[in-house]
Amino acid sequence: MTPSVNNHTTEIEFTHHRQGEEEEVPHLHADSALPMPNNTTMQVHADQKSITNKRYMPLLVINYLCLFVGSLSASLLSKYYFIHKGSSIWVSTWVQTAGFPLLIIPISVPYLFNLTKRVPFTDFTPRMLVLSVSIGVMLGFNNLFFSWGNSYLPISTSALLLSSQLVFNLLFSVIIVKQKLTFSNVNCVILLTLSSILLALDSSHETPKGITRKHYFFGFFCTIAAGLMFAFYLPLMEKIYKRVNCYEMVMEMQLVMELAATALATIGMACGGGFAKMRVESRMVFDKGSVVYWVTVMGNVVTWQLCFMGTAGMVFLTCSLTGGICMTALLSMNVLGGVVVYKDAFGGFKAISTVLCIWGFLSYVYGIYKLNQKDQHKALTGNKNKNDVVNIVAY
Repeated sequence: MTPSVNNHTTEIEFTHHRQGEEEEVPHLHADSALPMPNNTTMQVHADQKSITNKRYMPLLVINYLCLFVGSLSASLLSKYYFIHKGSSIWVSTWVQTAGFPLLIIPISVPYLFNLTKRVPFTDFTPRMLVLSVSIGVMLGFNNLFFSWGNSYLPISTSALLLSSQLVFNLLFSVIIVKQKLTFSNVNCVILLTLSSILLALDSSHETPKGITRKHYFFGFFCTIAAGLMFAFYLPLMEKIYKRVNCYEMVMEMQLVMELAATALATIGMACGGGFAKMRVESRMVFDKGSVVYWVTVMGNVVTWQLCFMGTAGMVFLTCSLTGGICMTALLSMNVLGGVVVYKDAFGGFKAISTVLCIWGFLSYVYGIYKLNQKDQHKALTGNKNKNDVVNIVAY
């Protein structure tokens, strides 16, 4: 019985050889898109994407809570900012990723508390750095397009256009990561898309004042571009995360991405006089005063960070389609938050939209549950055509 280290899954496998077979020597698979520095310095880490890993479920719950709290809070705080006469596009773009230093917490805490022996950034290769910076620049443009679209379009049109993101997410997932089409995920995509369309129809009267036809079409195409870019971003990250088995490394990549996106937004702020406009806006425009203005801005920074952190974690631990479905499902939760906090009207369209959202999300969760049961049954019965393999997860 000979141990072999698989760099693709980073698990130690003990293979029971049949009598008469030659024993294999320890080997490393070299097909990884993100190779380790070398064999002597490579560290063996637990595959935290495996549902058998004891850290999997806590990480999944924590990241979904971050996504839920971050999405809902960022939506409410952004609305609060605009309700009280905040209007800067660059501020709206900048706050989405400016909280990247907060990612030092999930990166360093596991090492400081001896939950892992991996030193932060030790396996961060130059190729990973280039990928992270490139995707971060794309994320920065996505945030800018999203802010432009929000400023020039009515809520109804914006919600309708962004609802198409989930369909494109499914298509890109099929193309990039070979996502299998099942009844549960197709059913969920259809129901959540219908839910978003109903929200758009219910908000059709909410048209921004003073918006010209030119600005309207500019916002229209910016929102389409933002939806397409984010739909492409999620499966692209899933493709990269397939070569990463450590949650801390995911957060390291996320930190570099958001640093690049923030650098882009900061350059835009500096060139467009955004920082000076923030001071003027806080003192003379925002009708709740300077202190409340800066609390709102910093609150947006923290909550957007929770949202992005939760999204990255969900894609890493599950798949890009699950991340997109969770974010779309939260659209209805954000509407309910507006009803509770800002006393928004809750009519028949919103009620039906909420029911469709819950129905679609629960059908997808049930589909995942049945699939996991099927996989666990196969794992228990074993494959008679293959050698028995015992996976020992290393910490």
